[in-house]
Amino acid sequence: MNASNTDLNHGEKHSTQFHVAFCVDDRYFRAMAATMASIIENNPLQPFTFHVLVFAVSSENRERLKKFDENPLITTIIHEVNLGDFEDLSRYLGSSHYSLSIFTRLIIPTVVQGLTDRVLYLDADILCVGSLDELIAMDVGNEIAVVIPDAPVTTARRVASLGLKDPQYFNGGVMFINVARWIEAGISAKTMDVLATSDKDMRFNDQDALNLVLNGRARFISPRFNYLYDLIHDLNINQTGLRPLGRAVLVHFAGAVKPWCDWSGHDVRDLFRHFLSRSPWAGFPLDSAPINTKEMRMYSRFLFRKGKWRASFGWYLKYLKVKLSKKLVS
Repeated sequence: MNASNTDLNHGEKHSTQFHVAFCVDDRYFRAMAATMASIIENNPLQPFTFHVLVFAVSSENRERLKKFDENPLITTIIHEVNLGDFEDLSRYLGSSHYSLSIFTRLIIPTVVQGLTDRVLYLDADILCVGSLDELIAMDVGNEIAVVIPDAPVTTARRVASLGLKDPQYFNGGVMFINVARWIEAGISAKTMDVLATSDKDMRFNDQDALNLVLNGRARFISPRFNYLYDLIHDLNINQTGLRPLGRAVLVHFAGAVKPWCDWSGHDVRDLFRHFLSRSPWAGFPLDSAPINTKEMRMYSRFLFRKGKWRASFGWYLKYLKVKLSKKLVS
């Protein structure tokens, strides 16, 4: 599978550029822009090439993304991917709020082959708060991929559920990939095959499949490079302040509540706004209210724990109404 169209805004600007890849759908460009801006701000002298894999992109998002290229150290490249290559995997999404774009990370090495020999994949719900120098200088010549362990509880559960011989499990939100070795080892095809044929419980879709294929073959590094921050934990105990991040470099807001959820009332919104203001999406509003049933139900719970029972009940009714309407449609 290959990207059907590659939009090179311009050629390589600098031989020392570090390549970073994102896999998003059109509605996630705002979030990705904040991630990119956070990387640039915390690594101001480092040249970057940002690869964006999408099924389709609006002309507005395409034009805004190009504005990053006004920085002489920055190159952006849009790779339009063939949606049909992934439609068979739609069954794994079920009723989740994810899109098929999550599977496109499997073909990143093929897409960037010939442009770079290594690439850092990042989810678009990550903010960079420190220098990437350690990753940039890292020798990955003998590795297929460099990964970061998931939370201990998640690791224990997934190792047991998937029957992993090597009792390690990584979070797929950050992967530092050796392009040639990944392709030589056939990791993409093997992962797709596992997704298509395995009878194991693939609760986390391609992340589980990647862990099965790369078990014992990936190098694990410090959680500082994929620091998992659970905003739901904070909001469940009415904590709205951002907890200390220590020596974290890449902070991953992997839960259902994101930094751009203005309705959360969490201080992380200020951090997100800060980086968004330094991107071509400056001035874009955050999400003022929950936009799907999962967020509606959580927001109702958070309001209840704050003692705002009337508002909590109102949002729970909205949640039930939307959920019922979806069942009737299906």
